Amino acid sequence: MIESATGIVLRTRPLTETSLIVHWLTPNFGRMATVAKGARRTKSPFLGQLDLFYLADFSFSRSRSSDLHTLREVNLRETHGAIRRDIFKLRHAAYATAFIEQATETETPLPAVYGLLREFLDCLCKEKTAPQLVFAFELKMLRELGLEPNLAETNLAVGTKKIAAILAQKDWASGLRLKLTAAQTIELRQFLHGFLIFHLGRLPKGRAVALAEES
Repeated sequence: MIESATGIVLRTRPLTETSLIVHWLTPNFGRMATVAKGARRTKSPFLGQLDLFYLADFSFSRSRSSDLHTLREVNLRETHGAIRRDIFKLRHAAYATAFIEQATETETPLPAVYGLLREFLDCLCKEKTAPQLVFAFELKMLRELGLEPNLAETNLAVGTKKIAAILAQKDWASGLRLKLTAAQTIELRQFLHGFLIFHLGRLPKGRAVALAEES
């Protein structure tokens, strides 16, 4: 039986000399993996259709014996090309996918998380990177996971609490309009560092790199 989905490519890796494993985030099937047979051949119909952060409609045949399904067709909708042209945007996007892969289960419907990542990638394509964009993603993800911090019970400074609340609840543009002081940035970074380790067991890969300042 062939099924259809819309998804964002989280990562890819070679399976054989000619085939590729593609990891997707979809709203209805959650995180899932497909094998794109022959995708690495120069005349493959998948050529140019499968890369990091690509948004596509696709069809697949579900495997009865494993969680690796067979990719049938791909209809590319968006490449998010601006992300690959800016190393800082790329680091932000890579951290977001690492966070999602660590914090979610495979093949569990994740419509809210899918929507969150899609909005985040669209924002990255349009706006400059900033630490509060990473903090906003973390806080919004924690909310979707049911782990949102009770800011009133934290030791954060009053101003930092207000900033965190806006980042968690408002849209991306509202967060980017905020002007954080150096002290507020450090305070929020350190608070979320400890909070993530406590609730997730370890930091998602790439956080320090994503928060590295542009020179």
